[in-house]
Amino acid sequence: MPALTRQNLKDPHMDTRLLELLVCPLCKGPLEHQRPPVQPQHELVCRADRLAFPVRDGMPVMLESEARSLDAPAPSAEAPA
Repeated sequence: MPALTRQNLKDPHMDTRLLELLVCPLCKGPLEHQRPPVQPQHELVCRADRLAFPVRDGMPVMLESEARSLDAPAPSAEAPA
């Protein structure tokens, strides 16, 4: 099994293989890979737990404390007036 590195995650074939192995750290369910330009943020989404785990610098951050709730209002790009 290849090591999980930033370079491997940038390789499209390795990206797909490694993402297939990742599961939600809470429910162990499947994750949906969402990324720009289709989606505004690069995230791994667990539909069962309604959480989106961020991907930063090509590395998934699989911590519940870092996950965004899908039930929360989407962050606005505009600054509050």
